[in-house]
Amino acid sequence: MRAPASGLRRVALWAAALGLALLLIGLAAAWAERREARLQADSVRRSMEVHALALRDAAGKYRHLPFTAGLHPDLRAALERPRDAAAQARANRYIAEVNREAGSDALYLIGADGVTRAASNWDTPQSFVGHSYANRPYFVDALAGRSGMFYGVGQTTGAPGLFLSAPVRSDSGAVRGVVTVKVSLHPQQAAWAYARDPILLSDARGLVFLSSVPGWLYHALRAVPPAEMDRMRSEQQYGPRPGFPALPWRVDREPGKPGESGEGGEAGYLVRTELGGKSRRFLAVDEPLPELGWTLTMLSDHAEVARAGERAWLLGTLAAAVLLLGGLYWQLRERRFAEQRNARRELELRVRERTQALDEAHAFRKAMEDSLLVGMRARDAEGRITYVNPAFCTMTGYAAEELLGRLPPYPYWHPDDVAQHWQHYEAMMRGEPALSGFESRLMHRGGREVITMVYTAPLVRADGTHAGWMSSVVDITEQKRAEQRQRQNDEQLQHAQRLASLGEMASTLAHELNQPLMALSNYASAAKAFAQQGRADLLADTLDETMAQAQRSAEIVRRIRGFVRQQTAGTEACAVDALVANALALVRGDMRQRGARAQVRIAPGLAPVRGDRVLLEQVLLNLIANALQAMEATPPQDRTVDIDAQACGGRLCIRVTDRGPGIPAALAEQVFAPFFTTKPAGLGLGLNICRTIAEAHRGRLSFADRPGGGTVFTLELETDAP
Repeated sequence: MRAPASGLRRVALWAAALGLALLLIGLAAAWAERREARLQADSVRRSMEVHALALRDAAGKYRHLPFTAGLHPDLRAALERPRDAAAQARANRYIAEVNREAGSDALYLIGADGVTRAASNWDTPQSFVGHSYANRPYFVDALAGRSGMFYGVGQTTGAPGLFLSAPVRSDSGAVRGVVTVKVSLHPQQAAWAYARDPILLSDARGLVFLSSVPGWLYHALRAVPPAEMDRMRSEQQYGPRPGFPALPWRVDREPGKPGESGEGGEAGYLVRTELGGKSRRFLAVDEPLPELGWTLTMLSDHAEVARAGERAWLLGTLAAAVLLLGGLYWQLRERRFAEQRNARRELELRVRERTQALDEAHAFRKAMEDSLLVGMRARDAEGRITYVNPAFCTMTGYAAEELLGRLPPYPYWHPDDVAQHWQHYEAMMRGEPALSGFESRLMHRGGREVITMVYTAPLVRADGTHAGWMSSVVDITEQKRAEQRQRQNDEQLQHAQRLASLGEMASTLAHELNQPLMALSNYASAAKAFAQQGRADLLADTLDETMAQAQRSAEIVRRIRGFVRQQTAGTEACAVDALVANALALVRGDMRQRGARAQVRIAPGLAPVRGDRVLLEQVLLNLIANALQAMEATPPQDRTVDIDAQACGGRLCIRVTDRGPGIPAALAEQVFAPFFTTKPAGLGLGLNICRTIAEAHRGRLSFADRPGGGTVFTLELETDAP
């Protein structure tokens, strides 16, 4: 009976030992799986930090490009003058240059109606110019005065990208248009192709728009409501797609599983799917990117966790059977540690590469800021200067080290405008900066004046707190000088036109003066004879006539001198009948020589106009002279110049009508162009200067065909009525 009992005890001991061994091996296997799951989750999180940083950098480095580009005067001119081809061409060239230097995918300017005015790809078959993007959210947000951000498929090119937009404001602060930069995320997706496990990026609706697995693109993590589908179709976010199929996943979220927010303390969930024709199981970890509205999801092969448990079972079984296998287990463990160290070194290498790429991107952004012609100046909430770029230092003549940390009064304030500088500074500190910018005169360190336009906006930290103020300072000194030179050139052109008109009237002037001079000679001879005869009464009458003819000659000379002098009398109240009469007096001789006549019809009670009398007479004189020249081939009995003046819609309209052949339709667009003329000896400046004078008086000069032949020129002016 002992042998069977001993055998039973031995079996019991072996069974107990086997059970204990299995228990220990099971505990070891469970510990190995938990450990592998933690390592795997840590590795996923470190990788996600790198990818998330790359995505944030891709969006962040171009965030301020639309706002900065929208400050350029060429873009504002393109919005204000949409039919000006030259302005549109300048805007296209500027946008193309900025896009090329920034390295963005596309940069374009959209009008308030949603139609693209200028684009960096204006000269390509897929040009954005003329296309409407009014349905795009980034346009709607920017038109409302906010910065816009939107990821979607391009309506014109069909290529996806991230769209960042900013409003373009007029001097009054109104939004006149939108500048949008398109940034491609293809480099990030291309980098994911080298990742060992799948990576995907989804939007707020749960739609996958970026993935290292091409078959998962444009699949939905969850059902999309019909209203959201209608909105996406309206915005054409992902092109003309009928729907978004569900992502081919089966998600396990059982508590206590490795990777769950349970005992392991690791956020994540298990995913079952097919990849490469094989059923796979992954640990999925999500990383929200709230500032972008996206969610980054990384998957890691969960088979490693299962294999870790299997290895523990195998090693535990062998260790329980043979002590030698303990050494083998140690070697396997060391090998595993070596693999982890290699993986860690590989990860560190990748982090260093990413860091180097970020440093290079930072260096590129700094180089771009340094190359800007616009001065940038940042101040903290106390008014202390915290940043200046090289353009601002060049503008003021002070080095950055001399300006950083300075409080007002700043050394570059103009001594004559200190009170104005303090006024703008105090308004900024109260949170009331001039949204449309203001003109400011600075004093360069070398003593010369610098005229600038300053635009100030608040600096806001990531948490929404106010950090200070950022100012864009544009040097407009040369622009001001150019405007002054333009005014001087306009005056010279006006003077040249008066001289040209005077030259055309030279023969008329000689004829006008010849008559009173001959009369003076005749009256002088008669006065001499009457004096010899002693006829005092006839002598007095003759002398009176002599004085009248002398005054007539002086009046003719006075009118010509007043017309030809360059410096005019300035703004005054001008009666319409006096303007017409003075202009007709200067061409009366020319009208007699040509056998022409004038019919003047001036409505009674017309209010005077406010303006420069000499310049307004120059406009009427030029129009009348052109009418006379246009009727050279007209029969003498029909050579009539009609001059009408009457009130029209709260303004004064003066019409000069000839009965010539009219203006051909092919030349109608060039009538007011400078240096365009049909006269053999003309300068081609008369009508151009006339229109400039009319617009300077806030008026308008236009023309139309006269029924029956001829041309009607209409001068519209504002009246001086109270």
